[in-house]
Amino acid sequence: MPLLEGLLKLVSWAIPIFILAVIILPQMIRILREYERGVIFRLGKLLGAKGPGLIFLIPIVDRMVRMDLRVVTISVERQEVMTRDNVPVTVDAVVYFRVVDPQAAVVRVENFLKATSLIAQTTLRSVLGQAPLDDLLSQRETINQTLQDIIDKQTEPWGVKVTAVEVKDVVLPDTMKRAMAKQAEAERERRAKVVNAEGEFQAAEKMVQAAAMMSKEPIALQLRFLQTMRE
Repeated sequence: MPLLEGLLKLVSWAIPIFILAVIILPQMIRILREYERGVIFRLGKLLGAKGPGLIFLIPIVDRMVRMDLRVVTISVERQEVMTRDNVPVTVDAVVYFRVVDPQAAVVRVENFLKATSLIAQTTLRSVLGQAPLDDLLSQRETINQTLQDIIDKQTEPWGVKVTAVEVKDVVLPDTMKRAMAKQAEAERERRAKVVNAEGEFQAAEKMVQAAAMMSKEPIALQLRFLQTMRE
């Protein structure tokens, strides 16, 4: 009997301990992947960033914010922009960035994804509004680099590194498309006329050279006359 009572007491203690362990252990242990970091707060005070690997926390006292260090892609919504030469266009873009300082991304900005997206929108309107339409169509790489530099400088305090910005589509008004098509057609006609004129000039030049040669060589003129008669 004493042995049975001892076992019952042990079980009565073991069951609550087991239940408590099942509840507490998941709150104490975190596993972070290679591309993740955990920003730890203890009673509201920043302790730092940890990971990857196994992380131990004090339940209730510690709080961890999980951060992904991989490159993130956001699409900038279509923007109505007036270029420097007063041409209305619709543009959209893609921004590639990643978190390089997890602590700053948590502490210095409430939502770094939303903040970066808003910065990209305003910067897109500002930069494209200062560029003429020709540059927007032909100097795309230069404009992309300018956008990247400006956005990266503004997001740097948040621990965010902008790796690339790409302007995807530039949509012109229908009237502008028709005007550009007419301009391209006129340019093709002009080039065709130039080619024809150059051909006529070269032919006339050859005829002058032939006439000059025949005037110096009467025999050649007679041979040409006989050849013409045969034809």
